[in-house]
Formats: sequence, C-alpha cells, structure tokens
Amino acid sequence: MGVNLAEADGSCGERITAFHERQARGGVGLVVLGVAGVAWPHGGNQPRQIAISEDRHIPGLRGLADAVHQHGAKVAVQLHHAGLVAAQDSREGRPLWVPSFPAPARSDLEQGMLDTELREMFDTAAPAPQLHVMTQDDIRTLVEKFAAAAVRARSAGIDAIEIHGGHGYIISEFLSPATNQRDDDYGGSLENRARLLLEIIAAIRARVGSEFPLWVKLDSGEFGKAEGITLSDAIATAKLVAASGADAINVSAYHDVSVGALHSESNIPHTPERLVANAIAIKNAVPVPVITAGRIEPESADRHIAAGDFDFIALGRKVLADPDLPNKMVAGTPEHIRPCVYCYCCVTRIYLLQPVKCAVNPETASERERALIATDRPRHIAVIGGGPGGMEAARRLALRGHRVSLFESGKRLGGTLQFASIAYPPNERLLNWLSAQIRQSAVEVHLNTTATVEMLKHLGVEEVVVATGGRRDMPAIAGSEQDFVFSGDEMRALILSQEHPQLRRKTTAFTRLMVSLGAKSGLTGHPGLVRIASRAFMPLGKRITIIGAELVGLELAEFLAQRGREVTVIDAASKAGKGLYLVRRLRLLSELRHLGVTMINKAGDIAIGDHQVSYRNYRNQQRSFPADHVIVAQGASGDTALADALRSAGFRTHTVGDCTGISYIEGAIESAAELAVAID
Repeated sequence: MGVNLAEADGSCGERITAFHERQARGGVGLVVLGVAGVAWPHGGNQPRQIAISEDRHIPGLRGLADAVHQHGAKVAVQLHHAGLVAAQDSREGRPLWVPSFPAPARSDLEQGMLDTELREMFDTAAPAPQLHVMTQDDIRTLVEKFAAAAVRARSAGIDAIEIHGGHGYIISEFLSPATNQRDDDYGGSLENRARLLLEIIAAIRARVGSEFPLWVKLDSGEFGKAEGITLSDAIATAKLVAASGADAINVSAYHDVSVGALHSESNIPHTPERLVANAIAIKNAVPVPVITAGRIEPESADRHIAAGDFDFIALGRKVLADPDLPNKMVAGTPEHIRPCVYCYCCVTRIYLLQPVKCAVNPETASERERALIATDRPRHIAVIGGGPGGMEAARRLALRGHRVSLFESGKRLGGTLQFASIAYPPNERLLNWLSAQIRQSAVEVHLNTTATVEMLKHLGVEEVVVATGGRRDMPAIAGSEQDFVFSGDEMRALILSQEHPQLRRKTTAFTRLMVSLGAKSGLTGHPGLVRIASRAFMPLGKRITIIGAELVGLELAEFLAQRGREVTVIDAASKAGKGLYLVRRLRLLSELRHLGVTMINKAGDIAIGDHQVSYRNYRNQQRSFPADHVIVAQGASGDTALADALRSAGFRTHTVGDCTGISYIEGAIESAAELAVAID
C-alpha cells in the first residue's frame, strides 16, 4: 500500500521505517513497500511516496530493510509508475505518460465529494494536465527505469520485487483494452498489450538473475469499465507472466474510477472475499504461487489456503488496525485482534494526498510518538465515560502503569458506539474488542455509577479524564416538540432500551412494554440481536424523515430503509455525508439511492407540521411531504460542563472524545492515545 510516509525527497526516513518495522515485529512474513517510484518524481501519485529512481535512495531503503530483518521478516519493494493517474506530475506541471489518449468519461465523483475534499485533491493553481502518448523510445526508457530500480533494490538488501501491474497505473493502462488504443507492437492483441510488462520482467531478470524473487500484481478485472480487463484477459496475462520467469502472481482488481461506489469494490473491497473467486481461477491456470487480498478474514484465509485456493494472504487494512495480527493468530488468540471496521479512513487519506491513518489504531503512522512507555510516576486516574474514547484512554493509561478507575453512568460500556454498532455492523466488532480489552486489563470498572466530586476525592483520585461525549440537544426546528419527532438522544434511548424523560409521552404502552422486555432480557445489549429483532418490530411508522445528512443520519437512513421504511433525508448542506470517509461515503450514497432513499440537499426553512415536513428548496420554492415519524440527527456539540466543574473543584482534568467537539470514532480513539502519552 502507498502510505505517503516517505521523506519529501522520496527517501525512506524514520517515520516509514518505524511503520514497517512495527509490522515486522507483529509477525508478518513479508513486508511489501508500496508504490516505489522507478522514475520519481515523474510518475508519482503521492507527495511522499517511496522513490527508488536514484542511487541516493539506496541508504534509506537499506536502513528500512535492516529494521525489518531484525524481526525475522523479509521485505519486498513494489516497483511503480502511475502513468495517467500520476497526481504529482499533474500538480507539478509534468506531462502524464499514457499508452494512448483516453476516451472522455463522465464521473459521479464530484457529487459525492465535499468541497473541502475537492480543494485538497485538486490544486486549482496547478497547470492543466498535459498528456504525452509514449513513443517506443519512451517505452525503452521506462523499461530501463524498472530494471535500474530492481538493481537498487537488491543493492539495498531488499529480498524481493513486486511489479505493480494493476490499479490503473502505467502497466495496467497498457494491459487494458479500454485505455490502450495503440496500433503498434504495444497495442491491439493481448500479447501486444502485455509486451511492456514482459519486457520489464525480462530486463529485470537480465540485471538481477533468475534466483532473485520477482512477482507481478495484476488486475483480475476492471469492474464496471466497458471494454476493460476481464478475468479471461487476466488469466491469459498471468500465464504469459509465469512463463516469462515471474515467481508468483498477486491477484487484485480495479474499476471504473468515474463511478463512486466502485472505489470500494475492487482492490479495497467492501464485499467480503470479493477477489477470492478470481484468485482461484488464476491459481488453477498458472504453475506459480498466487497471492490475494480483499477483506478476507484470517480464519477464512486459513481455510482457502488449506484447500489450495491460493497460497498467500496479503493483509492491508487489517494490519493497519492491528500489526500484531500474525502473532496473535500464531498464539491462538484471534479474539485479541483489534478489528478493522472498513471505514476507509486509511485510503481516504491517500486519496486526499495525506499520510495514512487508521480510525481504530491511533499508533498507525505514529508508532514511536504514541508508543506506550511505562510511567515512573504512577497515579490514580479516574476516567468518566465508557464510550470508545473513555475505554481507549483507560486501557492505555493502565498499560502505562497507572491505577485507573472507569466510571460509566449506564449499565454497559460502549457509549454511542452501542448505537453505531446497530446501524453499521462492523462497529460491533470494535465495541466487543474494546470491552474485552477493558475486562482483561487492570482497569477498575464502575457501571451504573455517576462520578461526583465527593466520590472522586474519597477514592483518592489524583487526575480525571472526562470522556462523557457530546450534547445532542434538539436544534431550533419549528414543530420539533411534537410527539412523532425524536431527537438523536431519544432515538438512541428507544433502540437501546434506555431511560429518557421524553419517551413516555412519545411512545405507546405497547412500545414501552417491548422496550422494557428488551432491556430485562438483555437483548439490547447485543447489537446483532437488535438488528435481527428490528426487522420484525420497530416502533416507527412507514414514512420516516431524517433531518441531518451527516454520518449518523445516513447510516440510520440505510438501517431504516433496509427494514422496509420509506426514508427521506433532508439537510441545509449542499452535499451529504460529512463525517464519513470519502470512499465509504461514495459507496453509502450509492446504496441509499439503490434502497430508494430520497435525498434533499440545500433545504432552507425546514419545519415540521402535522405529520409533514416543509422546506424551501434551492429554487426558492416551498415544498412539503408527509412523515409518520421525524428523527432529528442534528444538534450534536461538545460539552465540557463536567470537566469545567471538576477543574473548579481542584482536579487536574483532561478531556477526550466528543465532549470537546464531535469527532466520531477516529477522534475519540486518537485523542485518547494522545492523552495517554501526554500524562507524564
């Protein structure tokens, strides 16, 4: 994976070395350094990608290789040229090398991207992109660049080479019938389109010999792209690659980049095991080992490898979430693996030309800065609030050697993550992991307990961390006081069978009975069971309006639409999906359209009448539509009242998570990690 962690000159410095060394320490067998530019800065797609284009890059690569080797792992470098999608060439005014002029294409990306993201991704001050159709001299130059980079890799102590032949980069552009319209020896037939790749393999073999490990990452399809690479094409290319001397095939895929939903449907799929069938087909056709990736759970990979479906699993997102995943599997403790929640934080950062991050693992790309070092001054620290920020802060402080007491006013840990786990199932795995980590830690947990100044003083608490979350008041919307209108907190309390003063007048006796039974049976403590039960019973009418089109509103809209409700989402914002990472948002917006959810943006003067919602549209027309229930997914804000009171009482007080401003899971986890290091 390209992670944007190299130095500004493309060399490998401390940050990317620490990133990959941590993976090696976690037990991976092979670390693959993503998108190393063979012609850097030409052909670069990230501002801080690894470069291997000059001899001056060798020392940094050697230092990284040495760091990985000391933990028993091997390291490969992925040789890369971005071609048409060389973002750095566009930004810096260099012509983009292409096999032929691409056909113009319409795109739905703009409507799914926030204005802030468009400004980050596209530099309006940059010159207009210039395309350069490669001549045969250019092709020979590029082949030489790959071969010279391979020699540098070997000189740096790198153990193997992966040629990146996929994902819309230069080799993939030559392989694809959709992007290669050449009429010379490098276009037309599949053999001609594969000629560049085969010449690169031959040139590398001539320089490094037949024993140096070399394999190719190939697209097993270009999903959604007319006349793109098919699985049959990929099988034929894989056979040519194997016959040319490659030692393995890494099976990936790509997509029509103009279609937003497809960005999470190929090389970084949301669909579990999306590429496994293609990997099996290629495995059955070639005599060399096959590697594949794509949302494959470790236990499934074990089953597939045992069956001979493929030979190696390539882990991307999962190792960002927990670099110790391999060691935990070997130790027989898979339940300790911190789960990836497939939120696309990591890759969205790369799309926006920023360094990689992980929403659930705050140490990713900050391995040294956020390492947990034992304190030499242990104290008694109280953490108030058992949501994700509070649990992460508590466990990290305990790991550093502090005595930690965690206070949660409710009957279970999780906070807003409980509700988020119902609307978006992958979140439940994070909820379970955090809860288990707390149970296994030295943290003293106090449920159904409201922490007071007197209690904290009596317990001898020396410092306090407030992680009580934000306020979710009903915003000033005309008609919001009516009984069929729920605030975010009221909706959360209803689904989770929690007490709320307004619910008695807003629900029927039967609903209150069902909610009470759910609470007494413990059903609502299991998000998965709530998801199942809610398909049979949910105390909401057929037509539901959600006011608020950010993360909470959109995930709730999907949840309700999947349960047969006619959902309308309305917001004053010009675009929906703030709070969702770009790649996840592009997919969710498409899914909502498929589910028939009506999206209304740029709505002014939103008001709630008698079972109807009215608004002024962007044409300044007054419009209205019926609603059996209205859910207001707006009004969330920070709340530091408790922290302020504790400071006034003399406690050294810190805040994490939403109480300082709504920042969702990533913000809560990251602020907890920052605090755990900062408390000296």
